[in-house]
Amino acid sequence: MEEQIQSVSKVLDVLLEFSVSYGFQILGALLFLFVGLKVAGWSGRRTASLATGKAIDPSLARFIGNIVKLVIVAFVAVITLGNFGVSTAPLIALAGASAFGATLALQGPLSNYGAGFAILMGRQFAAGNSITIGKVSGVVQDITLAATVLTGEDGERITIPNKEIVGQVIVNSKDSRIVETRIAIGYGEDAGAAIEALRATLNGDEAVTDAPPPQIGIHDFTYGGGILGLRYWVPGNHYFQNRYRVNLALLEALKGADITLLEGAGIAVPAPELSADGEQV
Repeated sequence: MEEQIQSVSKVLDVLLEFSVSYGFQILGALLFLFVGLKVAGWSGRRTASLATGKAIDPSLARFIGNIVKLVIVAFVAVITLGNFGVSTAPLIALAGASAFGATLALQGPLSNYGAGFAILMGRQFAAGNSITIGKVSGVVQDITLAATVLTGEDGERITIPNKEIVGQVIVNSKDSRIVETRIAIGYGEDAGAAIEALRATLNGDEAVTDAPPPQIGIHDFTYGGGILGLRYWVPGNHYFQNRYRVNLALLEALKGADITLLEGAGIAVPAPELSADGEQV
């Protein structure tokens, strides 16, 4: 029994000696770590806020803020480990080797982050812009290092890996997208009256922007008539909805002006199909 009491006493003496010798050091290190993490979080948010105030894209501002936060956290971690008497040199070497190995193992996912960094720094588009990438169109909701998130015409969420964006042709329509339409009328119709009717319809539609203003004129000629070309801009977030509604209003305007579409063998001549850049396909 006495031996057990002596063993417990020795353990308590060791713990007491350790507490007296290192207690304040450990408490100070933990306090420094706590304060450092708080400062890192505040600095990251403050940096992002200042960057946003300088008219920097919000996604890029958040990225800069996160970089500042990570740098401070790494600095605090190194100092905290040093206060505990841990040599940081081997840890830094191990972290470098681990990072190299992770880079080789995660080349695919990491390429998204590299592409995301290029997009953020290049500022090819920003949140709220209406863009077209290949066959995908939508309004940019968020840009992260891994992917770019769009909202489609029907409200669907479209997530595109950033590595699929870099190197692609990107059409950035900002807030609006262009609508290009061609209407064929016969030579016997009053082209001037048709153009004025179409112009009045576009100018009176709330969805059609006035900057830039709608463009209407004779685009080309065909057998038996001419082809009127129309170019106007509507909000990108409801592109097809506005396009179809405005097209119906244009058709009704032509009917109201007694303008008849060009017909061949009793069938109205359709306008040529256009690609995304307005060229005939």
